Amino acid sequence: MIVRIMGEGQVKLEDSHFAELNKLDDELLSEMETGDEEGFRRTFTALLNAVRTMGSPLPDDVLEPSELILPAPEASLEEVREMLTDGGLIPN
Repeated sequence: MIVRIMGEGQVKLEDSHFAELNKLDDELLSEMETGDEEGFRRTFTALLNAVRTMGSPLPDDVLEPSELILPAPEASLEEVREMLTDGGLIPN
């Protein structure tokens, strides 16, 4: 799966990583529902770092259709809330 982190670029992730990413996504949803800004920031940073670590960056001169788009690292809780689908940022 090709994932884009807004403002950074694209990475290719293997499907085997989605169980771990879904755990972080569930935690992020919970923090957003309660308005836990500090928890949101911590978990959102962990989610982006996990995508960066587990994924293989695509070269800047390659543009593939992104199957998943994640907000930029500096996105606020409210901005991320606007991007959510029913299942969170990471599809189940």
